Amino acid sequence: MNCPNCRIPLVITERQRVEIDYCPQCRGVWLDRGELDKIVERSEVVRRDDDDDHYPRQPKYSGDSKDYSYHSKKKKGFLGDLFDF
Repeated sequence: MNCPNCRIPLVITERQRVEIDYCPQCRGVWLDRGELDKIVERSEVVRRDDDDDHYPRQPKYSGDSKDYSYHSKKKKGFLGDLFDF
């Protein structure tokens, strides 16, 4: 199948058991029937899991001073993993 915008062949890849067609030139993404439903279902599972995980922020000591700053690690998003081409 060709990209509707660029008219070049789409690249097919599978990410987390979801088949994604994308254009390497314009980076457009096309999904087959049912693929969006799979993504929505997985994102709901990930969101539920994230709500269950409540990690307290850990203090990080910086240098010789008594300056403590709190940092929380940002998790890489589910969709970022899925659409990272």
